[in-house]
Amino acid sequence: MNTRKIILSLLGVLLILAAIYVANIIIESKFTPRPVPNKVVKTVFVDTVKNRDIPIVVPANGNLIAKQRMELYSEVQGVFLGGNKLFKPGQAYRSGQTIIRIDAAEYYASVQSAKSNLYNLITSIMPDLRLDYPEITDKWQEYLLSFDLDGTTPELPEMTSEKEKYFISGRGILTSYYNVKNMEQRLAKYQIRAPFDGIVTEALVTEGTLVRAGQKLGEFIDTGVYELQVAISKSFSDLLKPGEKVELVNLDRSQTYTGTVARINARVDQASQTITAFIEVRDPGLKEGMYLEASLNARQESDAIEIDRGLLMENDRIFVVRDSVLDLIDVRPVYFTDKSVVLKDVPEGMIIVSKPVAGAYSGMLVKVFQEKGVAAN
Repeated sequence: MNTRKIILSLLGVLLILAAIYVANIIIESKFTPRPVPNKVVKTVFVDTVKNRDIPIVVPANGNLIAKQRMELYSEVQGVFLGGNKLFKPGQAYRSGQTIIRIDAAEYYASVQSAKSNLYNLITSIMPDLRLDYPEITDKWQEYLLSFDLDGTTPELPEMTSEKEKYFISGRGILTSYYNVKNMEQRLAKYQIRAPFDGIVTEALVTEGTLVRAGQKLGEFIDTGVYELQVAISKSFSDLLKPGEKVELVNLDRSQTYTGTVARINARVDQASQTITAFIEVRDPGLKEGMYLEASLNARQESDAIEIDRGLLMENDRIFVVRDSVLDLIDVRPVYFTDKSVVLKDVPEGMIIVSKPVAGAYSGMLVKVFQEKGVAAN
């Protein structure tokens, strides 16, 4: 019995050892040696530095406004009358043409009455002039002959002596004359004439509207000359000069125009630290309110290069290639745009990286791909 137990125990131990042995064989058969990674050398694009004069072009933008514009207001009251042209937005008028007519029939009658009173006053003094002042009778007689009730009241004859002034003033002629001239000035305000060739851009009244004194009637602009108001950094205030040419482009960059710096504001905006420049531009295709972008030639930076802004690293450094190894050098940026940066203190002939390299670091081994005929701009 004891022998049987011993044999069974030995068999159990052998089975356990066999299981362990088989398990080890299975584990060892699944072990795969760890692959050794291949060393990857990245290819970089480079440029050779050639320092030169870089023009600093300041971008600016804004909307066109008419250089000459007139807001139309009524200084008198009356009914708006129609004319040869409808008072509507887009209607063109030549210089001197009547834009607005207000019914002045009642006031015109008052003016004519005042002119008639002046004429009668002068007529009434003629007998006394012939008796007491025969030497001045002729010029006052000529004035009466030139007096036209339907036209503008002529200027009174020049009074050459104190006696003549006292006599004319004492008869109330001077008071009546200046009253008539004042009424004629007001009568002229019942019509508004175009001071220049232009177009109505806003019309707030129509025919038959009762116009009141001080009421705004519309707007009138000159379509021949426009201005673009742009804000630029105060650092360029002493570099821009009136008369400089400026290139302008529209929003979709399909049209290019040439403008001229007309004026530069002397005051710096305290909030934005910018100054305002006004660019004058003429072109038949321009319209008020159009959005334009301007390129202002501010100055030239000597011994500099211009590179993509993404190549400038933190702490004002850029990557260079020395013996197929990347290195970082310090540079001095002097001007930024939205896409590029102008740098100084870059050694002449230095090989710099011209396109960003993912994961680049100082000491990285690289392979140089030299683009033919390309140099740092």
